[in-house]
Amino acid sequence: MGHKTHPLGFRLGIVQEEKSLWYSGINSYVSYLQEDYKIRKFIGQFWLLNRIPYSGNTSIIIKRDEKKKKVYIEIQAAVPSRLVGESGVLLRTLDEKLSSLLKHEKVLINIVEIKNPYKEASILVDLLVQKLEERVPFRKCIRDTLKRYRSEKELNGIKVQIAGRLNGAEIARTEWVREGRVPLQTLRADIDYSYKTAQTNYGILGIKIWVFRNEILTKKFI
Repeated sequence: MGHKTHPLGFRLGIVQEEKSLWYSGINSYVSYLQEDYKIRKFIGQFWLLNRIPYSGNTSIIIKRDEKKKKVYIEIQAAVPSRLVGESGVLLRTLDEKLSSLLKHEKVLINIVEIKNPYKEASILVDLLVQKLEERVPFRKCIRDTLKRYRSEKELNGIKVQIAGRLNGAEIARTEWVREGRVPLQTLRADIDYSYKTAQTNYGILGIKIWVFRNEILTKKFI
């Protein structure tokens, strides 16, 4: 069996930043960590209940002040207008419900627009999952993903992998395509990674995408 390292966790503190940016003592660390999990889960359920169309959400970054009285929630999305809603109705509703969930903390929500969505591995995976669930042949789906990747000029490489009963085959197999360089063992390489599953009529397909943006030679300090 091969022991593989997660591309994002492998680079934490070097070229990757945490999704929860706060510091706490030993006694309260676990409670704040559980609270972050509840916030992310609550936001995801809120989008499902309100049937918000796909907006290209990539990550939810949570920050806290020194006194732990304020919670800053940054939502990154390719189409932020779908999360805000008409005249900001959805955003206000989300703010009210999060404030009732976190009674002892003030909630501040900021939605950031992603200007180059095809640089994000999670968006490419979501589009690939959608096509596969619509029963589009997997090779055509991979070609469409590579076309989106080529539309971004500053990327240096991509790897797309699909595993499962491809096109309804009786025996599951793994197919992958790589274009350019994807140096997984180089710590200075800024690699974005995402894994999701597609629910098809023939079973579950596992999809992985690695996107090599560039090399970071100087560490970023917050």
